[in-house]
Amino acid sequence: MSTTVLPPKETPETGSDSLAEHSPLRRLLSWEGAITALLIFVVLLASFGVDNFASQFNVTNLQLDIVEIAILSLTLTLLVVIGEIDLSIASNLGMCSALMGVLWNAGLSIESIIPIVIVVGAIAGALNGFLVTVVGLPSLAVTIGTLALYRGLAYVFLGDKAVADFPASYTSWPTKTLGSLPIPYPTVLVIVLAIVVGIILHATPIGRSLYAIGSNKEAARFAGIRVKRITFWLFVSSGAFAGIAAVVYTLRFASARADNANGLELTVVAAVLLGGVSIFGGRGTLPGVLVAVLLVGVLRNSLTLEDVKPDTLMLVTGGLLIFSVLAPNAVAWGRERWRLRKLSS
Repeated sequence: MSTTVLPPKETPETGSDSLAEHSPLRRLLSWEGAITALLIFVVLLASFGVDNFASQFNVTNLQLDIVEIAILSLTLTLLVVIGEIDLSIASNLGMCSALMGVLWNAGLSIESIIPIVIVVGAIAGALNGFLVTVVGLPSLAVTIGTLALYRGLAYVFLGDKAVADFPASYTSWPTKTLGSLPIPYPTVLVIVLAIVVGIILHATPIGRSLYAIGSNKEAARFAGIRVKRITFWLFVSSGAFAGIAAVVYTLRFASARADNANGLELTVVAAVLLGGVSIFGGRGTLPGVLVAVLLVGVLRNSLTLEDVKPDTLMLVTGGLLIFSVLAPNAVAWGRERWRLRKLSS
């Protein structure tokens, strides 16, 4: 059967997703443009109002603090675009981190451990994909279950112990920068992964298929798009990226623990939705998500420098999550009302 790619459907809920259809002015007035303007405002406010925020040391630390959030956000963006979700990503990260500790204690080299951990993360993602695409369970229910399952396996692997004797040559890698620039190596990794994912989403037939699936799964299926196959492999890639994030996280903190990245999934989901990706699928851009990741990172970093308590940071994350669900849909509703009013006048 030939594959016909449907264009993203424009509705009050989803809007239009083709970047080519947006004029420069429309982009500026889009949700992504608003988030970018907000990021610039917050950065300027923090630079002048928070001590040491603009220092080279803190700029480097800010990037390191959002590395894992950014990595996990990349593939979660693809899943949310097709109307699915993976809430197990942080637990998968924690499980892979614990596995790193187990394998290191077993005498394996870091060079051997890294590919094993990424493959295990991908297998965990494949389990999610199997339950969603073959068994037919909703991804929300599946990944809530595997969230607990993978975190439980992490404790089975390590219990309450921590493994912290990794080689210094590897644990120092995350803090190394590109010469005199305040750009740590993990940021370079994020940029490379973001370019690859961005090209797939915005410049290939696969990306157009993802928007078509998110807009209308049945129509996409009738058009010849292999909806289940694409969904399955997106879950696999989500698991593999969780494995990559686990390697970075473990080496960055020089510690493999079962509770690593506990609760991080809420921040990742908040960043993806705040970036303009519709929770209903069919709408969103990767640049918008990356801007939202930076915004979340700047807010968390500046509040930490102001000695704000972790409990308050959780409140901020929860508030951003609620705002990121309500605001884009309110904007889309307002645009549709304005369009209908113009048509009727």
